[in-house]
Amino acid sequence: MFSTALAIFSLLISASAWATVSRHLGIVGRTFPIVEPDLLAELRESSLQFEQSREEWLARIKNYQPANLHLLPRAAADRTFLVDMRYVLDRDLTDANGNIIYPKGYSFNPLEYIVLAGGLIVIDGSDPSQVSWFMHSPYSQNRQTKLLLVGGQAADLIEKLQRPAFYLTDDMAKRLRLAAAPALIMRKGDKMQVQEFYVPPAEPGSSNEN
Repeated sequence: MFSTALAIFSLLISASAWATVSRHLGIVGRTFPIVEPDLLAELRESSLQFEQSREEWLARIKNYQPANLHLLPRAAADRTFLVDMRYVLDRDLTDANGNIIYPKGYSFNPLEYIVLAGGLIVIDGSDPSQVSWFMHSPYSQNRQTKLLLVGGQAADLIEKLQRPAFYLTDDMAKRLRLAAAPALIMRKGDKMQVQEFYVPPAEPGSSNEN
């Protein structure tokens, strides 16, 4: 019994001494706070950044216009003319070994190799009167007719007209000798026929898109 009490007393003395010593050890080395990241806050921040980036990209896509967008003035009168699409080589066309494939002066007509069913319609998408003219024309109902824009935002017109729309580029306008809009381009035999239409501008304060 005495030995058991002595053992318990010894343990209590040892524990008390250890506690006393530990209180006076002080701080050794650097300490670092334990910070638990707020996962929910991080997710919210990531979501906001993603949404902002998404909105910026959507705005860039919506407002996109090619650097070589070709602008055209409003047609001053109805006019029709033909364009010869035949191309003549101004030099010999050779292969990698220098062998002549097509000699200088060789001519070919690309219309022999392509089909333009429905033709092309060119309008200024930023001009309400031209947009209205197209909407009320028979060409708007022909899905084979390709719509080309010389102004305005393609994304807006695609949504408004519920059909594809593309931009007219410099090289295409030059090849077709386009000078004014709106215009209809159709194949006429071995040539392309360009028909310009005079569309009066909208009256100030009026809306003729309906």
